[in-house]
Amino acid sequence: MAGVLYIVPTPVGNLEDMTFRAVRVLKEADLILAEDTRTSSVLLHHYDIHGKLQSHHKYNEHQTVGMVKERILAGQNVALISDAGTPGISDPGFLLARACAEEGIEVQTLPGATACIPAVVSSGLPCDRFCFEGFLPQKKGRQTLLAGLARETRTMVFYESPYRLVKTLEQFIEHFGAERRCSVAREISKVHEEHRRGTLAEVAEWFREHEPKGEIVIVVAGAEEEKRVSGNKYKLEHEEERERGEGGKNFVTQ
Repeated sequence: MAGVLYIVPTPVGNLEDMTFRAVRVLKEADLILAEDTRTSSVLLHHYDIHGKLQSHHKYNEHQTVGMVKERILAGQNVALISDAGTPGISDPGFLLARACAEEGIEVQTLPGATACIPAVVSSGLPCDRFCFEGFLPQKKGRQTLLAGLARETRTMVFYESPYRLVKTLEQFIEHFGAERRCSVAREISKVHEEHRRGTLAEVAEWFREHEPKGEIVIVVAGAEEEKRVSGNKYKLEHEEERERGEGGKNFVTQ
């Protein structure tokens, strides 16, 4: 009987964000695949997990997928973890999950830590509908993608390096407009967690003066949200003008 592939989220910051089920699955697994065994060893040691650990990252996943799949088919349970968050979300995991699904192997993804959801919910921007863009391409296709996203009506979520944050915000200003609302979340679930909210122009200026550090999530309002906010502001201004006119008290006579 074939085993199971467990995709296990790990904390993006605070080690207490690990779930009871995640700890149990890792303890019971026959093999644990880790993006960086040195990083994961700290987490596993913290929870007294001593399962067999093996590297599985973007540079070797094409070579290891076949071997892992065969071990699962032979009856072993395999757990996949990344350095932080949920594997497959801007981290290795997609290739293995697809290969197992195509083979009919059971794939169970545990709910747990991710940087995306806390950043969206804390942003103050609409979170009932949003699109996750992850890391933007560094060169080819970047400008074309941004030009298309300028018309996106949903809240948008991006991952970015602190070293490229200001440049990315400046490109957002170019394509989305300086007044588009945004939130930059930094070091989610860590001691120095920070959320900087405002227009793209305001937030870009802040990080020009305050060097960003740590893991970064950028949340940007969709085009329709900007229209709605602007429309409500216009409506409010005209309602106030009408009230002044109807009441007569606020007229200035020449």
